[in-house]
Amino acid sequence: MLIFNDHGLLATQDYPMTLDQLRASLLVTGPKDGSPWDMNKRMTLVNNLEVLVNQLWRVGIVEIFIDGSFVEDKASPGDIDGYFVADVRTLPDIVRELNSIDPFKIWNWKDRIYDRNSAKWQLPMWHRYKVELYPHVGQSSGILDEHGFEQMFPAAFRKTRDTFEPKGIVKIMK
Repeated sequence: MLIFNDHGLLATQDYPMTLDQLRASLLVTGPKDGSPWDMNKRMTLVNNLEVLVNQLWRVGIVEIFIDGSFVEDKASPGDIDGYFVADVRTLPDIVRELNSIDPFKIWNWKDRIYDRNSAKWQLPMWHRYKVELYPHVGQSSGILDEHGFEQMFPAAFRKTRDTFEPKGIVKIMK
């Protein structure tokens, strides 16, 4: 069962969920305490996530994790962040296949487009779907821990970036 702790985070663990379970969960429907919650925006984000997850499943990727403000007690998250596990040797072929499936060819982590609203350079997939899924092939994430060391994806996605507090993460299941 999903609940937010006093810091607005999920308890530290992996939460396996199907997309339908995600849609029916606290992460979309919101807390029952009457606090403001943008259920429509969250549902749109999950629907966009589903497009990308289905593409990943089609090319054989099954380990997909999401986090970021979407899995926190934030009324209106800007996007869904996450990663998927792939083999570095086959990633170029997987990316080619993903881009052959996606009509907008968004599977690219090099080219970024400036977004005036967020004042950040964002990935093509973010501009189209408001979802950022990065391949984890054993490399570091570029995100520093509380000691200034670069973290691997699994560790980086299981802590807050400002206070480094441990948090839960959702694993998307078929």
